[in-house]
Parts: sequence; structure tokens; C-alpha cells
Amino acid sequence: METCAIGNRVITSDGTRVFYKDWGPRDVQPVVFHHGWPLSADDWDNQMMFFLGHGYRVIAHDRRGHGRSTQTFSGNDMDTYAADVTALVDHLDLKDAIHVGHSTGGGEVARYVARAEAGRVAKAVLIGAVPPIMVKSDKNPGGLPIEVFDGFRAALVENRAQFFLDIPSGPFYGYNRPQAKVDQGVIWNWWRQGMMGGAKAHYDCIKAFSETDFRDDLKAITVPTLVMHGDDDQIVPFDDSAPLSAKLLENGILKTYKGLPHGMCTTHPDIINPDLLAFFRN
Repeated sequence: METCAIGNRVITSDGTRVFYKDWGPRDVQPVVFHHGWPLSADDWDNQMMFFLGHGYRVIAHDRRGHGRSTQTFSGNDMDTYAADVTALVDHLDLKDAIHVGHSTGGGEVARYVARAEAGRVAKAVLIGAVPPIMVKSDKNPGGLPIEVFDGFRAALVENRAQFFLDIPSGPFYGYNRPQAKVDQGVIWNWWRQGMMGGAKAHYDCIKAFSETDFRDDLKAITVPTLVMHGDDDQIVPFDDSAPLSAKLLENGILKTYKGLPHGMCTTHPDIINPDLLAFFRN
């Protein structure tokens, strides 16, 4: 894919402008963060500041159709998402990088790392990630029924603004659980990020994160890969995701977090960040 760059945006061959942040020295190991649906690079602010302070170069991009990137009509699929990552990596000439993906971003990491040029990737991390495959089928009987995702699509079309309040106010951060300590700022920030993106791209991405089969990608990944998942994840249920991904990975390590929600990087960075650091340094 031919690309060019203007400021802090890479322009892909189809004209999509992919926004990115790139902080830290250029001669240290880079860590690339991949956000979940329907958010942006801003969802990683805590982790980026943490790892910048520990001597890493930190990079995060807004997936096409999300955040400050082009509100794309087409190309809202995992193959194109991975190609966009390749364009970014090539532009920044990243080598020996660690790729960290949350939720949909975990699928993006799996698809990219499985196809990455030799020497580009050192390690990978999947956090609350959608692989191996979310939707229920004869081959994936433990998945979620397609009607769940049809409901997402209907809610997005009917009233995206309200839908994007309901998700963080409830299951994403576990704020619907008894005794949960609700952080209104976190809810508003989720809504802010979501509403920055394009409705069409967000609509298409529901199919991308729920119906893409990542099993062959996981089998193709040879670098050490940490799979982190809360066992109270109400968005990507634990039993049909993390343990299955870890088994398919050649060098997979499963780390389960009792009682933690889907958005645990935000609710519990004091737990997640040190575990990431230990994996990076090991």
C-alpha cells in the first residue's frame, strides 16, 4: 500500500487519513496501542503516559472511521485495518515493536502481527480481545447470537448518542454491578471518543469485530503473546475468548483477572500497567 504523511496523519492509498500520536525517543523500543470500538487513541492515555515514563516510545492511532481519522464509507474491515497498521509501521519504520490491542484492537493486532514483516514485531498483547471469533455458529457454539450484534446496529442507527452513553454507563466498565464505583468522567470520555467517529464506520465495524474469524491468525503468530482478560467481562465473554486464543497461540500466556470488567485498562491501570511492564521486560 502506497502512503504519504501530512503532520501526524498517514494517508493510505485509498485517501484515508489515519491520525496517530508518537511520543518519546526514536532510539528506544516502541509500543503500539490499538484501541477498541468505537473509541480512539485517547483511550490509551494512561498507558501511554505510564510507558513513556518507563523509557518506551509510545504510539497510538485512531482506526479509520474513528476519532480524528477519516470518517470512511468503505474499508471498515479487519484486512484493511491491518493494512492501515502496516502503512503506519512502515511510515515510522518501527522495528522490534510491542503491539497491544484492546477488544476490537486485539483483533487488529492478531490480523496485523500474523502478517507482519520479519523484524517488525517483538511481542504482542491481547486485552479483553475479540479473537478467536465472537459470533455464535455451528463451528463456534459458545459465541454470542447474531441477534446481539443486530441489536447493536439497530441501537446505533436509532440513537447513537444515547447508545454511546448506555454502554460505558453499564457493561463496559462494570458500572452495572452492585457496589461498583461509578466514574462519571470515564463515561463522558467514552462518549466523547465515540461521538468523534463516523456512524457508518462504527456500524460496519460491528460486523468486523463480531464476525471475523481470527483462528488462523492466532496460529500464525510466533512471537510471545500475553492474553489478558477479566473474568467479569460483559462485552467479550471470557470463556469463549481468552482461553481459546491462548491455546491457539504458539507462545501464548493467559492471565485472568478475577472480577475485572472489559474496560479494565481504565478502571484498574494500577494492576494492568505493572503486568504489562513485566511482560515487556521479560
